[in-house]
Amino acid sequence: MDMKKIGVIGAGTMGNGIAHLFSQHEYEVVLVDIDENFLQRGMKTIEKNMGRELKKERITQEQLDAALQRIKPVTDMAELKECFLVIEAATEQKELKLNLFKQMDEITEPDALLATNTSSISITEIAAVTSRPAQVIGMHFMNPVPMMKLVEVIRGLETSDAVNDQIHELSSAVGKVPVEANDYPGFVANRILLPMINEAVYAVMEGVATADAVDQVMKLGMGHPMGPLALADLIGLDVCLAIMEVLHDGLGDSKYRPCPLLRKMVAAGRLGRKSGEGFFSYN
Repeated sequence: MDMKKIGVIGAGTMGNGIAHLFSQHEYEVVLVDIDENFLQRGMKTIEKNMGRELKKERITQEQLDAALQRIKPVTDMAELKECFLVIEAATEQKELKLNLFKQMDEITEPDALLATNTSSISITEIAAVTSRPAQVIGMHFMNPVPMMKLVEVIRGLETSDAVNDQIHELSSAVGKVPVEANDYPGFVANRILLPMINEAVYAVMEGVATADAVDQVMKLGMGHPMGPLALADLIGLDVCLAIMEVLHDGLGDSKYRPCPLLRKMVAAGRLGRKSGEGFFSYN
């Protein structure tokens, strides 16, 4: 098992951001996705984002080239065998994540650590499908991963102190600030953020104000760098809905009920930036 080699499952927004981060800190990264096209798209995004850092003189051309060389895009999960840590960053669907963790448990060495970038799903429940629940932990990175300092570190019921400490140290070593949370629906970040976004959607649905007006109020009046509806579009309205459903199901309180307008927009395929249309247009 190579202590400078990690695996990342999922080449989408979060997965390619995590691969980007670790490769720049001299870790070898095995980036896994089910489709070669997804991998190519993810690698192009990494190269584009590193190019921005190069233009701002945060890195050199040599550092950019070396970081890209450290990322190995593959479709075969068996390539994860030598990784000391595998971070799952697949779509926010519980059954998909449980299935991936069963596979990760079978493929990796017994001492390897298994982490999930889930933004709301129970770490304890994910860990329970493996033979090593003490070595399973949540690492919830923020988007965009290379820029945002926070990593929400979530312990499952069985996560060991040693693994928790190791993940805190690793997070700090790659320039992040680890903040510990316990395993409750939505953890801290989304327990607070998503109800605010959901309420902003209600304000639009009920005709309180337009989407643009809601965002202007929160930016100009509350000092938010981005309005809640533009942020929802960035996160993905389908992801917002999934997290609200986890909060509603897990906590059983009507205040977490997803706004009907949010459901309607997801059903219509208006998912935000990734579909070109959400509360705002990106075409």
